[in-house]
Amino acid sequence: MKKMLLTFCMILTALALIAPSAAGATNQQETISVLIDDLPVTFDVEPVMLSGRTLVPFRAVMEGLNTQVDWDSDTQTVTAKKGDTRIRLQMGSKYAYRNGNNILMDVPPMIEDGRTLIPLRFFAEAFDCDVAWNSSTYTVHIISPPTHMEVIGFYALGDANTSSWSDLFGRSYPQTGTGNTGTVSKLALGWYSLDETGSLLTQSRTGWQRPDGWENVLKAADNYDLATEMVIHLTDQGSTINKLLNDKPAQDKAVDQIVKEAQLYGGVNLDFEGLGWNADTEELQDVQNNFTNFIKLLSSRLKEVGLNLTLTLHAPNSAYKGYDYAALGSLADRIIIMAYDYGSTPEPVDLVMQAVETAGRAVPPEKLILGISAPSETAASIIAKVGIAKRYGLKGVALWRLGLISEEMWDNTSKSLKAIK
Repeated sequence: MKKMLLTFCMILTALALIAPSAAGATNQQETISVLIDDLPVTFDVEPVMLSGRTLVPFRAVMEGLNTQVDWDSDTQTVTAKKGDTRIRLQMGSKYAYRNGNNILMDVPPMIEDGRTLIPLRFFAEAFDCDVAWNSSTYTVHIISPPTHMEVIGFYALGDANTSSWSDLFGRSYPQTGTGNTGTVSKLALGWYSLDETGSLLTQSRTGWQRPDGWENVLKAADNYDLATEMVIHLTDQGSTINKLLNDKPAQDKAVDQIVKEAQLYGGVNLDFEGLGWNADTEELQDVQNNFTNFIKLLSSRLKEVGLNLTLTLHAPNSAYKGYDYAALGSLADRIIIMAYDYGSTPEPVDLVMQAVETAGRAVPPEKLILGISAPSETAASIIAKVGIAKRYGLKGVALWRLGLISEEMWDNTSKSLKAIK
């Protein structure tokens, strides 16, 4: 009996010693997730925990932060640079260098399965990111610092509750204030359309109208250092656009009138929607060619008078395929990708990223603007949408539209970017 009791006690003692170690092993096996600007980072080697610190694959995180990366295999040194900040780390060494200054880290970088792992918190904070660890979900949340980029605000009609004016200037028309002007670079003024004969319209069937007192908008914009561009919005309902694009005299007339009116603004924003819907291969090629030829004519004429051209286009992964991004990108100064209306809200991140990646294969990112539809987003989801523009190094974002943006959305946007004036 005594032997049995002794044996039982020994077993309990052994279990007590083993249990903490087993619990620690379980925690080590938890999958660690990393989000940068609320966007997931994909790793080919899993992050690990070492001495209470998270180490992650170097290159994946740097790409997520849109940072330049270099690896020196001879010295086993990694270097990253973004803006005025330069970081250097050497494998196995706890000493890192930020702009030449020596910093002691808690854990050294290491190589695991052929991939360089770096201490995440040190690296993110070295680039002025905010880092938070959620122990219940094993998730690292990184918010990158505000990025300087262009912010285009679509300014259209609205009632007392959705006024573009009051949303922008923070006062009722015609009074002005700073309001949200600091978060906007440029106003895309949705006041024009065309008919199939090439006549420029200020009162259109699509609902885009030039309001009374429009001159006051231009004066106020100038007072708050906001650039402006005239938006010509036209849908292909009744084949209006296709008729225009197949009529050379109508095109010449349209271009003449647009260029004349554009002298009041800093440029033109052309928003021709609905091209290529249900077109077969041969028809689609004709539609693309006709639109590109019209843009070539308009771009050439605008350049003669020193004005810019912005194209607002359906996303390349939308149902409207009538836009040759590569050809149009070579003619326009910027392209706004309407990466929305995918059928769910908030707009699905994977489809928005697919739209940006597809457009980026045809057009340099410094010419691309990510369109964000405020009615489709929330204060939380807009962080990820701006984060996509930051991750891919785009020229900026465009907000559809002023008057529909909540104060919380304004706050999160202003924390994520700094508008270039």
